[in-house]
Amino acid sequence: MSTSQAYNEEKGGSSSLGEPEYGHDPASGGIFSSDYKRHDDLKEMLDSNKDSLKLEAMKRIVAMIARGKNASDLFPAVVKNVACKNIEVKKLVYVYLVRYAEEQQDLALLSISTFQRGLKDPNQLIRASALRVLSSIRVPIIVPIMMLAIKEAASDMSPYVRKTAAHAIPKLYSLDSDQKDQLIEVIEKLLADKTTLVAGSVVMAFEEVCPERIDLIHKNYRKLCNLLIDVEEWGQVVIINMLTRYARTQFLSPNQNESLLEENAEKAFYGSDEEDAKDDKTEAASLVKRKPYVMDPDHRLLLRNTKPLLQSRNAAVVMAVAQLYFHLAPKAEVGVIAKALVRLLRSHSEVQYVVLQNVATMSIKRRGMFEPYLKSFYIRSTDPTQIKILKLEVLTNLANETNISTILREFQTYIRSMDKDFVAATIQAIGRCATNIGKVRDTCLNGLVQLLSNRDELVVAESVVVIKKLLQMQPSQHSEIIKHMAKLTDNIQVPMARASILWLIGEYCEHVPKIAPDVLRKMAKSFTNEEDIVKLQVINLAAKLYLTNSKQSKLLTQYVLNLAKYDQNYDIRDRARFIRQLIVPTEKSGALNKYAKKLFLAQKPAPILESSFKDRDHFQLGSLSHLLNAKAVGYQELPDWPDEAPDPSVRNVEVPEWTKCTSREKRKEKVEKPFYSDSEGESGPTESADSEPESVSESESESSSGTESGSGSGSEEEEEESGDQSEEEKKKKKKKKKEKELPRKASLESMGSSPSEEEEEEGKKAKKKKPQRDREGGSESSSEEGSVSESSSSESDSGSDAEESQSETETKRRKTPPSSKPAPKAAKKGTKEISLLDLDDFTPPPPLPTSSSGLVSSSLVTDLEGLTLTDTSLASTVISPVFSSVKTYELLHRMTGEGLSVEYYFSRQPFAPDPHMVAVQIQFSNNTDSEVKNVRISEPKLLSGMRVQEFKEIESLAPGETTSVVMGIDFCDSTQAANFQLCTHTRQFYGAIQPPVGELMAPVFMSENEFKKEQGKLTGMSEITEKLTLPETCQSDHTIVQRVTSAANVSRVPCGADNEYRFAAKTVTSGSLVLITLEKKEGALAQLTVNSEKMVIGTMLVKDIIQALTQ
Repeated sequence: MSTSQAYNEEKGGSSSLGEPEYGHDPASGGIFSSDYKRHDDLKEMLDSNKDSLKLEAMKRIVAMIARGKNASDLFPAVVKNVACKNIEVKKLVYVYLVRYAEEQQDLALLSISTFQRGLKDPNQLIRASALRVLSSIRVPIIVPIMMLAIKEAASDMSPYVRKTAAHAIPKLYSLDSDQKDQLIEVIEKLLADKTTLVAGSVVMAFEEVCPERIDLIHKNYRKLCNLLIDVEEWGQVVIINMLTRYARTQFLSPNQNESLLEENAEKAFYGSDEEDAKDDKTEAASLVKRKPYVMDPDHRLLLRNTKPLLQSRNAAVVMAVAQLYFHLAPKAEVGVIAKALVRLLRSHSEVQYVVLQNVATMSIKRRGMFEPYLKSFYIRSTDPTQIKILKLEVLTNLANETNISTILREFQTYIRSMDKDFVAATIQAIGRCATNIGKVRDTCLNGLVQLLSNRDELVVAESVVVIKKLLQMQPSQHSEIIKHMAKLTDNIQVPMARASILWLIGEYCEHVPKIAPDVLRKMAKSFTNEEDIVKLQVINLAAKLYLTNSKQSKLLTQYVLNLAKYDQNYDIRDRARFIRQLIVPTEKSGALNKYAKKLFLAQKPAPILESSFKDRDHFQLGSLSHLLNAKAVGYQELPDWPDEAPDPSVRNVEVPEWTKCTSREKRKEKVEKPFYSDSEGESGPTESADSEPESVSESESESSSGTESGSGSGSEEEEEESGDQSEEEKKKKKKKKKEKELPRKASLESMGSSPSEEEEEEGKKAKKKKPQRDREGGSESSSEEGSVSESSSSESDSGSDAEESQSETETKRRKTPPSSKPAPKAAKKGTKEISLLDLDDFTPPPPLPTSSSGLVSSSLVTDLEGLTLTDTSLASTVISPVFSSVKTYELLHRMTGEGLSVEYYFSRQPFAPDPHMVAVQIQFSNNTDSEVKNVRISEPKLLSGMRVQEFKEIESLAPGETTSVVMGIDFCDSTQAANFQLCTHTRQFYGAIQPPVGELMAPVFMSENEFKKEQGKLTGMSEITEKLTLPETCQSDHTIVQRVTSAANVSRVPCGADNEYRFAAKTVTSGSLVLITLEKKEGALAQLTVNSEKMVIGTMLVKDIIQALTQ
């Protein structure tokens, strides 16, 4: 023992509970904590000249503060070091000063000049700390200095310092509210800040200082909505709560038309014919006055940008979004919050308590929202009592005729619980269910009557109270239950229960005229042994029976009153005297005797069993006031919806920052379009970067083709500059037609078809189609329509002559770039359709001719697709996109591959060996003078779940020969690249195939009704909606369908509406449906909606389709 005690003393611990605490270090004091000796070593360290000692001392002091120990007596020693050169020491000094500046104001004021110098420090942390300390000194005399410091910090280059300035604003306002006007100017300046670090803090300052100045939010509303996802969690909570109130003042109620329809329905149901005739005019006027509701785009922006936050890890953020949706969203969309709130029920009991309070309120108005999650509200034995009672509340609110049997079975289990308060609440819940749902009232009553035999006083008393309430609703129908309860008086010994039974028999004695006097007889026998509460009810029962059945009960009543007259309890004696005078007429009894029957047997109203959460929704959900059901200090009322929407133009900003990038891209496209449309056909055979999918390569290709294009292209560019649009369009069509023809001829040649016949037939058909092309105005329609004719002619033309093949090769030599043009075309669209993640793995393809054997068969597939549609125009739109969507990507450049060049494209055909794989057509070209042998794939490096079906090894590839193979890749519905080694007999090359998101799916054919049904299942988090503006070149049906199907491998779904386009597909790996809806609005506006379980795919697909439509 002695050694352990010595050890404890040495370490600074205490050896027993009664002894004083020894210091763990010099900072925490010794046994004799006399003030003059306290912390001497720390003071010496702080006074030393060595920064290392000062730093060690400050670390100890901050550790003391963190442990909750008082270090205020060190203030003079610490404050001297505020001018220390060492940044680490200075930071810790500021941490200390923030804690104690308010307590030691006089000493802090002595160092105020140092804090002011700190505001100019080059280190942002020191500047912020100096401002924090300055705002912590609560002395009115330095208000002007604080004001100046806040104004300077609000213009600081560092967002962290600006954030600190926002934090200082409420402190200064609480110190001197006269500074409000100047502070509002600073808040206005900080609200315009574009950094996420500042947003939450300045909104908090706005809420504290000037929440009524809603005009400050107008210009920053859209910015706050867009920044919301990146703001820190507590900033998100503040911003969401503020935007909830803002939206209630600026937008119309999304449910106003529904409420109007409900009113009309009620009038039609209840109103008489005369009333209907009178109200016709007023109803018509109100309907005319109330226009059909169209949601404000800014309202939609708020709902759309807050929805992803339902997945936040912070319960407060999820709760804030949930209350926003409950107060602001249309009824049809509120359901998305249910799943997120149910997720929070797996959290700590404190979080559960708050969430369940809000769910209980929501479930009264929006019962259907939580019905699918009924089992999540079942009670666990480990739940605390308050959680159990709240879950009971929710279960009772959700009870309806379909699920009541399940809920009652649950309640039967809960009644057997050991937690008596919970059992009592369960009995009350059963009573409420019986009140609300008439068909189970009898069942509930029978169950409650059985509970009367329970040994627990609380259970029996609660059961009797609930039965009493239920019987008051229909006493005449339940005389049997009253008889049953009368029989229980012999067995039930709980005074409260006996008293309640006697009250019931007395109240409804007319329904049990034979049993009531007998109960009184039994009770008179045991009167002297009963509890006081039972004796009082026996007297009441005797009085009521005397008034209704005096023949049988007159003597019994007198006997009971005589017993009570001499009882030990004065309450009972007084009651007996009072009742005797009231019911037994004598000469002395006054006028009250006449009204005795009315007094005792007055009709009592049936109690209304309502939820305690019924009227809580007038408080903003998630607020302290809602939790307490009382208005808390600082609570701001949720405004009512306006009758007419305020002017939405107040939120317009001249140049929104978040659109600058897209506008720059658009300008770039406008400059480059003429280059692509005119010089593609004549560019030389050098290796330009035309087909690279990155936008950077476009400028390179521009410079290279500028020197290579012939005089024809130069003259065409001049014509464009002169602004001749019609000529430009014709040239575009001609060149794109040429671009498409030659690659196809190359592919047909490799399959042994006759290219010259193909050319003739192509030329004839092109002439026929030209007027139609001009009418449609789509720059790419010629190639699309040509593709149909080519597919049919390629089937019929099977023979080939040597001369024809020779002429074909000559044509290819003359026009080398056009022959490889599917790749440049693909690249041009690739810039729009491949996500940023996909760009790095693509490099420019070689200028060699592309031969792809898969093109014809893919067009056959689309011919079959077209046959399934009812409308011929629809069929053509589904067929056409296939060729335009065949984009060729480079796998291996001929320079890197030492003469071997490899390209690939997604053929959009089912991969026969495995339908869950994407078919990738790979083309090998040997540009060397020697034979390439044993071409194969090895060492595939794949992410988990991905699979590769390798192609059969190519034994040899002769010089100048080109061959194609097909391999299958299961990308697991991801755009991550499949990496592998490409091997020959001598070398190994690294290769990677990365799919655009549109190639991860296969078309699905469905009717309009099937589409709507499936779309209805994929709402909420599975739905992504974006608005866009269609350019002039993308207004016709043909062009819109072509661009959507070029971006994604989807099939068109028939649609009755003219202004709506629907497409359907399923992901190749998982088979998840992807439904696309494009709805044209007024002018060039349109709305794109993608419904899919795969949220990531949906998000990327929306971007790709918008890029394809707006390019």
